Amino acid sequence: MSRYPELDLRRVRSHSMKERRSLVAAPAFYRPPAGSSSFRSFWDSLPEILGAADLKAVARAMLASREKGRPVIALCGAHVLKTGLGPGLIRLIERGILTGVATHGAGAIHDAELGLWGRTSEDVAEGLHRGRFGMVRETADFVNAAARQACERGEGMGEALGRALLSADRGTRRRSVLAAAYAAGAPATVHVAIGTDVVHQHPSFDGAAAGESSARDFRILAAQLFRIPGGTVLNLGSAVLLPEVFLKAFSVARNLGGSARGMTTATFDFMKQYRAMENVVRRPTLGVGRGYYLVGHHEILLPLLFHACLTGAGRASGSRRPARDKPLKGKTVTADRTRDKGDRRL
Repeated sequence: MSRYPELDLRRVRSHSMKERRSLVAAPAFYRPPAGSSSFRSFWDSLPEILGAADLKAVARAMLASREKGRPVIALCGAHVLKTGLGPGLIRLIERGILTGVATHGAGAIHDAELGLWGRTSEDVAEGLHRGRFGMVRETADFVNAAARQACERGEGMGEALGRALLSADRGTRRRSVLAAAYAAGAPATVHVAIGTDVVHQHPSFDGAAAGESSARDFRILAAQLFRIPGGTVLNLGSAVLLPEVFLKAFSVARNLGGSARGMTTATFDFMKQYRAMENVVRRPTLGVGRGYYLVGHHEILLPLLFHACLTGAGRASGSRRPARDKPLKGKTVTADRTRDKGDRRL
């Protein structure tokens, strides 16, 4: 027993999702394109200068990675989902352009709420001093139960959440990135920092289950990064947690003999952040690849990127359509110890 006092979470007063006012709802979300002709003209008209040139380069890299059968992985911050961009990620998964998704606990919570109820995001200031912020019982019960089921089944948290959301049969595949990834067999991982998420405020939270299932997801992400040469990694709006997780998983893959030759990384965010720049854009690509940092609103920049990939407007001339990866289901990557000679600067 600890010698320090603890608050008893069994005394927490929760309330129903039906009572909570949500700031984001599905009808306002991004709608992926049905055609390509008018957008292609617009895309081609963008200047090959500065940010526009970088945006075009990232789209080309993503499509080129898939044409070579290499991974394209999105590290997805919560704000990307709250600004209604999940449908674009879902379409990229379904088209085989996006082969893996990583998020943190907040991203998983918003994704679960959108999948189950089509709305998410509460007014923090409105509920905080009334003791109601983060106290929706349905969200906590669902997410925390998935973590426990993940441990029982030997799954990662992202896999268990995706399966549970898909099983809920509420149209979740159209609204939940985790459900769409599970349906497509694309690895989706959730990387939890205990104490950062509203579901940790509830008595249903099991720290051991969250830790074990999130640790498994770290190893699943590292296995994806072992296959990253020629692939692309996108950091969409995470300033600290996912850049740190990516750097450590990348380090494990390199330690076990994985290469990074030809890798492209890109961060999309409102402003330039230290960890997103150093841990995603600069350090991992030194001497072996290319890194890009695009600054702007997610709800403007990312639909442009998604449209370019989904319509093929971002594809280099003469290239082929994306090749589909075989998902790494239940496999442990065994690494050889060969390294590219050109990778010594990393």
